[in-house]
Amino acid sequence: MARSNIGIKDVAVAAGVSATTVSHVLNDVTYARISPETRKKVKAAAEQLGYEPNRVAQALRNRRTGVLGLVSEDVATTPHAGRIILGADDAARARGYTLMLINTAATAGAASREGDVEAVLERQVDGILYATMYHRVLDAPANLGKVPTVLVDAVTADGLFPSVVPDEYGGARTAVRALLDAGHTRIGFINNVQDVPSTSERLRGFRDTLTAAGLDGGLAPVEASSSDAAGGYEAAARILRSGHPPSGLFCYNDQMAMGAYRAAAELGLSIPGDLSVVGFDDQELVAGSLFPGLTTVALPHYGMGAWAANHLIDSLEGAGDGSSAGAGTTVLECPLVTRASVAAPRNP
Repeated sequence: MARSNIGIKDVAVAAGVSATTVSHVLNDVTYARISPETRKKVKAAAEQLGYEPNRVAQALRNRRTGVLGLVSEDVATTPHAGRIILGADDAARARGYTLMLINTAATAGAASREGDVEAVLERQVDGILYATMYHRVLDAPANLGKVPTVLVDAVTADGLFPSVVPDEYGGARTAVRALLDAGHTRIGFINNVQDVPSTSERLRGFRDTLTAAGLDGGLAPVEASSSDAAGGYEAAARILRSGHPPSGLFCYNDQMAMGAYRAAAELGLSIPGDLSVVGFDDQELVAGSLFPGLTTVALPHYGMGAWAANHLIDSLEGAGDGSSAGAGTTVLECPLVTRASVAAPRNP
């Protein structure tokens, strides 16, 4: 356990070196000519004594506070997307930083969102993580670039900020392959009507995967509606009532899949006996509670939060002013979560 009265001089005595040597080792001063054996001895003494660095003194010396701001557009109020916060907080803590959270509304006006960013900046944060509830093109607040910034689950049209987003296209391909691997050749897609990256990328992944498998992805049935259970019911009902309904159904998200379950039940179709269903998001309260449990593709919320925090800290510690952050978008994999809603078709 750390002891607050332990200082650099105590570590120096225990390690048999000077206080300057201890300071250089514990602050990773690369230019100091200190042997690997001495560095190991100093770190072992510090750990044994429970020494913790003086964060206030470090902040004064480095002109940093050790605090990161996370501006969250509705993320804090959304259970599954809230794992972005958990991932960012875990990564920040592991590296000695504190995360300060402020929740803003995606529907708020520009002035309101700028005010929320300013509230974080007034706390002298070293950098900002700006997270959105779903993958979208962000109209960034004008004051967002005053300190190093990383976007989470969002990009800007000008690509000004480094960002991390889910692999929407790859996730769709994973979902469709799960149905193909089970033996389905008649596969439909119920999609979202909203003009966001996930809508177009998941549709593209759906069609490309069918085409790569020797099927005509361009002719596969697609219906679109609102991305909730009611919209899923309406879109699924239209596809399933068609003259040649699919035996496999890929759904834009888990909520739409919930609606598809209802449409299937009303038509007397069992899942997965008559209809296999794959969702997207892995919203545990939905996917894990449906019967049978919904096979789905997980959005990497935790991973995005952790990646963003680590990238921001790397930029701060690598260049001091964050100038090494650079722009560009990192795409994280969306893995398949297998439950019980997919089986071989009765009539391939």
